This record gives sequence, structure tokens and C-alpha cells, in this order.
Amino acid sequence: MNERVPHKFTSVLSGKLSSKLPPKLAERAERGPVVPVVRLHGPITPTPSPVNRASISLQTVESALTRAFSHDRVAAVALSINSPGGAATQSALVADRIRDLAESKNVPALTFCEDVAASGGYWLACAGDEVYAHPTSMVGSVGVVSAGFGLEGLLDRFGVERRVHAAGDRKVRLDPFRPEKEDDVEWLQSLQTEMHGQFADWVRHRRGDKLNGSADELFSGEVWTGARAKELGLVDGTGTLRGIVRERFPEAHVVQVEPRKPLLARLGVSGPGARFGSTGAAAATGSVLAAVDELEQRALWSRFGL
Repeated sequence: MNERVPHKFTSVLSGKLSSKLPPKLAERAERGPVVPVVRLHGPITPTPSPVNRASISLQTVESALTRAFSHDRVAAVALSINSPGGAATQSALVADRIRDLAESKNVPALTFCEDVAASGGYWLACAGDEVYAHPTSMVGSVGVVSAGFGLEGLLDRFGVERRVHAAGDRKVRLDPFRPEKEDDVEWLQSLQTEMHGQFADWVRHRRGDKLNGSADELFSGEVWTGARAKELGLVDGTGTLRGIVRERFPEAHVVQVEPRKPLLARLGVSGPGARFGSTGAAAATGSVLAAVDELEQRALWSRFGL
């Protein structure tokens, strides 16, 4: 892979990136090639938190990806991935955007798996021209999972009557307050099978003949260490982002490119409760929403012992 530096000069963008660096480092960065680093950290979700909690969606990372690939002296873009997965569509949208920018700008994308790059997190990792992991990283989980709760009888216990009116006998499926139906489960499993096939096809497309294992092993939903993932061909090598970038691009300077923060985070709002004020029922509602959000995120990470 060529370590080329584009000739196009964009002084405004260069100034934005280097202005965040210490003066001496900024001066050096002005003269040499640059490897921008974009952090893709957190669960992948179509509904990003309006406050400071890390999450991944096309909306939250678009600005950082565009700025990173558009730097006038870019040698490569490094993507630091730490995600237990999440929404399949957002995983695909972000990965597609990475590939679109890498190919249109003719800039190599290097992805680095940190603690976890599993499920949708590994989908993102496969967008890299080169994929790396730490030997202790948790990598893989090429599969599809759905989770929920069965709350049948809960409303009766509190004397609450649930009313659902729908046109179309398949409009309401897997209602947690109703008994689970066999044909609903079959429908869900058929969707999961289709999405699992799309995930496996993406991995095959991106990793090609580097893969070293049977489909039953590679696409079982299993998670491996970075060292084992290298043996299976799921990653190209092991190491740290800075170490590998230093080896691959010894003359380049690493520059962090951060996504734009949500509006409430920029205004200094610290949590969901602050959206509703600090007293009364509104504050209590905010606390409940914050607790639910925390539980959902903890459930995603806890699958990997984190």
C-alpha cells in the first residue's frame, strides 16, 4: 500500500486540526504527512444520546470521518474501534461511509480493535483496508441476536388493561405483554438468518482469502482474542494503534479528529435529568430514562465481561 500524501492543500482544515495540538507538535504537523485518528467508541444505535454518552451512528461520526479523510496531507486514516455492537443498519451505514471516503479520496483506512470489536463493532472493523487488534482484544461475534422481556400477566397484577388496535393480522408481533406465538418466533428467526447471511457475506467480501477457518467456526457468533483472530484471518496483525502507525508511516504525525458533540453536551448539560429541570416529576422522569439507558448499555458490554 502506497504511503502517498495528496498534493491538494486545504489551509483552513489543516489549521483546524493543528490548532488542537501543542505549538511545537502543530508546527511539525504542518510540514509532514498526517494520520488522523477517529474514535468509534460505544454501542451502535440509531438514536444517539443527546448528551455526552459515547455511541456510534452515521449521524454522530459523519463529521469526523469527512474531516479525517479530507486532510490535505493525509497518509492514512486510523479508526479506533471499541464497540460491543448494536444496530445492524447503522453498522452497515457507517462501514459503507468509511469505504466510500477511502476509495473516493484514495486514502487507506486502518482499523484498530481495542477492548471489544464484536458483532456490529467487527462489521465496522472490516471496513478497514488493514485490520489490527491487541492480542487481548475481543473480536468477532459474527451473528445476530435479539433480546426482550416477557411481561405477560404483569399488567393484570396491577389492574391495568392493555389495549392495542391494529389493521393487519401481522401488524403486532412479539408483544411482550402477550403470550409468545410460535409463528412470531419463526418470523423473527427468519429475519435473523437473513441478516446473519448478510453479515457473513460482508466479512467474506472484505477479508477474502485471508480467512482461515470453516464457515461454521467463523460465523458461529463466537468471540476470540485478538491473537486467535489473527490466526483465523479476521485481523491482519496485532499491536497498538500508535505502534503500528509509527511502523507503517514513520514520518507521519498522529492527529485526533473528534466528532462534533451533541448540542446539550456543548452547553454543559451533564445528564438526561437536566433536560427536564431539576425538580418534580420531570426530574424523576429524567432519572428513570438515565437509569434505563445505563442498564441497556451495561447489558451490551457485560456480554464480554466488561
